[in-house]
Amino acid sequence: QVQLVESGGGLVQTGGSLRLSCAASGRSFSSYTMGWFRQAPGKEREFVASISWRGGGTAYANSVKGRFTIARDYATNTVYLQMNSLKAEDTGVYYCASRISSTMNYDYWGQGTQVTVSS
Repeated sequence: QVQLVESGGGLVQTGGSLRLSCAASGRSFSSYTMGWFRQAPGKEREFVASISWRGGGTAYANSVKGRFTIARDYATNTVYLQMNSLKAEDTGVYYCASRISSTMNYDYWGQGTQVTVSS
């Protein structure tokens, strides 16, 4: 049973930082890519960042480049999203997801963690 459990969300002021964690379990993720997505109130869910578990290749949405960093930890099967210089528009529910690296569809999702950036 695959499980993705996010944590680390909260309330932070504009310009502040948060680090989100996604604990992955239930299978070997070596052939998978892990992604972070977010959904703001009244908006569609959008891609934030991704990382290839095996090669470590990363991708970022233009809106977060230079401010967010995605990383993985093999020892703990955890994916992190370090978020710096947070803006009000970064507010939303952040979700962790996984997909087979050779495909485009994310097949497993976490329950989400709320990030609120106050101005």
